[in-house]
Amino acid sequence: MAVTDLPPAHSTPAVVAPVSGAGIADPGPLGLAAFALTTFVLSVSNAGLVSTAGLTVLGVALFYGGIVQIFAGMWEFVKGNTFGALAFSSYGAFWMSYWYIRVHTDLSAAAPEDAKKGLAVFLLGWTIFTLYMLVCTLRLNGMLVVVFTLLTLAFAFLCLGDWLNNLNIYKVGGYLGIVTAIGAWYGSFAGVINASWKRVVLPVFPR
Repeated sequence: MAVTDLPPAHSTPAVVAPVSGAGIADPGPLGLAAFALTTFVLSVSNAGLVSTAGLTVLGVALFYGGIVQIFAGMWEFVKGNTFGALAFSSYGAFWMSYWYIRVHTDLSAAAPEDAKKGLAVFLLGWTIFTLYMLVCTLRLNGMLVVVFTLLTLAFAFLCLGDWLNNLNIYKVGGYLGIVTAIGAWYGSFAGVINASWKRVVLPVFPR
């Protein structure tokens, strides 16, 4: 899930150089784009801007945010990028599990407050995961630091909003999700345009 300023023709951004997969393109821009678009659509709904966006996100969550991100994660494994492999595979699974919960889980069977708290526990787990991934970004690049900081805050506010059944707190998480998506889109755009133009057009501020 990392993008370099100067993407070499036969490498991927990682803490250590990859040992295989030299002929595979950088999957980072694809994974970031899938993450960004899916996060944007759901966050527009969470922020209360377009309530029906929550319905349209289900297909995107399964196919683009879910399946495509998992593919990106598998390609990161081949490229030797441990961070990207873990991040894309995990968030791909997050979107697929979100789709499953919304489609196949009858949340109405529980009391509304209990259902909210169940979702809060789900979001708490992802907040914890995102927080320690944020720590790892401190050795990668500034773009990822910003994206993972925003995503950690978004998950935290959504979790707290569900736990307290507070719509205003939940909406803050939605707005944070929108900004997170913009940051991830920037990273995706930087990765593909820098690779296409063979020079730094958009910096990602490597650390």
